[in-house]
Amino acid sequence: MTPDFVRPSRAAVIAASVTVVLWASAFVGIRAAAPYFSPGSLALGRLLAGAVTLLIFLAVSRQGLPPRAAWPGIVTSGVIWFGVYMVALNWGEQLVDAGTAAMLVNVGPAVMALLAGWLLREGFPPRLLAGIAVSFAGTVIVGLSMSGGGRASVLGVVLCLVAAVTYAGGVVAQKPALRHATALQATTFGCVIGAVACLPFAGRLIADVAAAPLAITLNVIYLGVFPTAIAFTTWAYALARTTAGRMGSTTYAVPVVVIALSWAVLDEVPGWLTLAGGAMCLAGVAVSRIRGSGGADGSPQRDEPAPAVTPAR
Repeated sequence: MTPDFVRPSRAAVIAASVTVVLWASAFVGIRAAAPYFSPGSLALGRLLAGAVTLLIFLAVSRQGLPPRAAWPGIVTSGVIWFGVYMVALNWGEQLVDAGTAAMLVNVGPAVMALLAGWLLREGFPPRLLAGIAVSFAGTVIVGLSMSGGGRASVLGVVLCLVAAVTYAGGVVAQKPALRHATALQATTFGCVIGAVACLPFAGRLIADVAAAPLAITLNVIYLGVFPTAIAFTTWAYALARTTAGRMGSTTYAVPVVVIALSWAVLDEVPGWLTLAGGAMCLAGVAVSRIRGSGGADGSPQRDEPAPAVTPAR
């Protein structure tokens, strides 16, 4: 093994940092587009822009189609992760601020570990169950803090949790595909399948583009090109050069960056009770991803390349 798997190279650190910032900007971009685009049309617009960009990346790299064995995982992750996840997140961000959405969606890694314990028979260590309990308590606090906004805000919290669950399910479904396909292949065709699944929103997308200001439509294209296509590529680049534990810990920075960006761009900041609940959600995720003397991702510490799993935002 090379030292890069122990200590990430400067290029890998830069790539991971680019990913965190772009994923964080996606939450702010979705919130800005929410008044002009419906959840489904926003998801389709973003996925179309992302799919075109990724197909160009794929053509330039000459990787071609993934093997047949990879397609079941790609199709499943494409539908529930790129499709259902993005619609649920877009809908949720119409009802809650970007920072709250980011904190709730980042419960995903704990849900992912729970699904892996069940579907992949990885077991349920005590720290996983304790972390999930802490995260659940945090979501209850967030829900209570948002209840003053009426049923709509509570629905927004629920939708963000649906996004977290579908994100986790999509990653678990994608893992078998990554044994046969590259990260770029799995991401590209997952994005294409997600776009196909969202085609029923095509009519609404056309109407929304016609009515929305040009700056907002360009924002939708930005969401597809940068947080979807480019950020997935920089994530895969960094992941190939360090361990899963080191890369997984970088996603904890996303809500912090989202709150800072939403404050600067949208003049939105979650309330103190919401922030406390969100902090509990992230603390629960951190606890769930530690196993005794293992790595931060819940796996034994070892200096080897991590599987190319690419979470989306």
